[in-house]
Amino acid sequence: MKPDLSAILPDGNAFAFWEKETPIKETLYVDGENPLASDSNDGSAAHPFRTIQRAADLARPGTLVRVHAGLYRECVHPRRGGKGPEDMIRYEAYGDGPVVIRASEQITDFALSTGWRMQGFGPRKDLSRVRIWAHRLSPDMFRGYNPFCAVNILHDRLFIEYDKTDMTPYLNRRGCVFCDGRPLKQVPLYNLLADSEGAYWVEHNGQTVHFRLPGDEDPGAHRIEITVREQCFAPEEPFLSYIKVKGFVCEHAATGAPVPQRGAISAYRGHHWVIENCEVNWSNGVAIDVGNECWHHEHTPGQIIGHSVIRGCTIRDAGVCGVAGLFAEEMLIEDNVIEGTGWQKMELSWEAGAIKLHNSVNGLIRRNVFRNTLRADHLWLDCGNENNRITGNLFLNGIEQREAIFIECTRDGVNLIDNNVIWNVEGRFDPAKIPAEPGSSGWYKLRENDTVNGYAIYGEGTDRLHIAHNLIGRCRYGGYYAKPVSFRFSGMDRGGTSRKAVIANNIFYDCGEAAICFPTADNRAEGNLYVKMRGGYLRVMYPEPENCLNLPAWQEFYGFDLDGQNAWLSMEERDGRYVLIPCEEAPFALPSQMKRLKLILSPASIRPVAPDPLVSCDASGAPHPEGPVFPGPYNALL
Repeated sequence: MKPDLSAILPDGNAFAFWEKETPIKETLYVDGENPLASDSNDGSAAHPFRTIQRAADLARPGTLVRVHAGLYRECVHPRRGGKGPEDMIRYEAYGDGPVVIRASEQITDFALSTGWRMQGFGPRKDLSRVRIWAHRLSPDMFRGYNPFCAVNILHDRLFIEYDKTDMTPYLNRRGCVFCDGRPLKQVPLYNLLADSEGAYWVEHNGQTVHFRLPGDEDPGAHRIEITVREQCFAPEEPFLSYIKVKGFVCEHAATGAPVPQRGAISAYRGHHWVIENCEVNWSNGVAIDVGNECWHHEHTPGQIIGHSVIRGCTIRDAGVCGVAGLFAEEMLIEDNVIEGTGWQKMELSWEAGAIKLHNSVNGLIRRNVFRNTLRADHLWLDCGNENNRITGNLFLNGIEQREAIFIECTRDGVNLIDNNVIWNVEGRFDPAKIPAEPGSSGWYKLRENDTVNGYAIYGEGTDRLHIAHNLIGRCRYGGYYAKPVSFRFSGMDRGGTSRKAVIANNIFYDCGEAAICFPTADNRAEGNLYVKMRGGYLRVMYPEPENCLNLPAWQEFYGFDLDGQNAWLSMEERDGRYVLIPCEEAPFALPSQMKRLKLILSPASIRPVAPDPLVSCDASGAPHPEGPVFPGPYNALL
């Protein structure tokens, strides 16, 4: 059997795969749309249960719960975990259609809203055609948790920078209103409904919801749902482990903003979960949690956390975080699609990201697709991360995104970022704060403007990052940016230096300010290809004044990238791959500059470079050829 080269971690050891086939000791069937289904049945194929919960009450190690297609408006609480990889409890979709677990209930009783002022305090408007509807929430729908009474963030507010952010989304209610499966927008004041179609407002006591549909349509012609449950699949007791959840669609969970990290699907501090081929749609806060939930919990010495698998899932439109894990070790997150994360715009609570893991050790994050993440990172490894590999992923279209990948305050071990495509990081900044520089007044400043960001990979107090064979393009500021964090430590720890980074064999394409921005010269760059880069795109910031160089100067003064190359080419996507093609427009440069830069104008002229010792395959997992290899994530450039 050929080795899986994409699973070799930075220390040279293979990722610790643990899954095994579980012999089935009993099978329980659930078929909520079968007229003969009943929770009084025995759960056989001929006499299925009506709810998944009834099967969860009975499931024991070795039980397979098979769930037929249907809509299940419940939160499933597993009562037990398995005993090991060969003795798990499995919950799986039967395969005859979608199994949808929805944390909302449909409502059908509405009345026109009265008793509240639609007019604000400004000029009077003609509101004669505005139709606002009211629904009084039934207490019978809520069992111990009314999300319309709880604001989004309640627990740990320690890190919020109140003076830098709009607190409205943090103080909005957790309850959501959906029209035909799409959420309405919450507004903080009743009279704002007059200016907002497709919106809702919650009364102070959380007992009545007022809403206005797009086009002022009658809700009787639509499916209106309100969230009533926090989660879709989650134990009520912590530490249940060895559980597999496969093929479910979980929607409309009224989870709050982390921390605590509580997802629509939750391992609730258990370990060795497998969450496979599931969909999680429109979770208010977190979609999936797989760690210790909260740093305020007691941490028992020897406690196992993480060791879970998230595979083949689709996570759409998580409000704050797609996958969250605290102290989650040996995590395998592969072949998922995570898109639309961050619509709550709570990035300054510092828990926002398509994936956000703390203290991740020996993890493998590969072959995932991240798209359209809004004002949050695609991937954030926060503090104390060692021996993780991030490989073969697509990080696409970061909207108002400061950085695509953030590795924070990691002082020990090596983390490897290889064979990824990172494309279009818009940056999160206020263009109005960029000072105008008339004439040449900005040319002679010793420090670059710090109001612009938008990085592919950002290291903060992080040492020994190894970044190799990636394609990094269209980042508003740059491809790699790092800074030291000297005084962030606890106990006997130390500050981070952001040194000993290795940036090797990457392609940097059309990044706005810089391809590489090193804090000091105590880092290394080798074999990179710089395409459509202008000006001083290679930088060393300290000691001041910083140096902003091109490739020939980078090579001469620092000895970096002696095998590096400059090119002036275009790039296009073909069948899911990004390929370099000749560029129709010529660069603006003097003939002497062109000669000095040695610009490559044909993809066929790009030279292979020395192989990187930590990366032995390309993005597809195919082995690199013997000898020199091409920069970027593919074995062949054409």
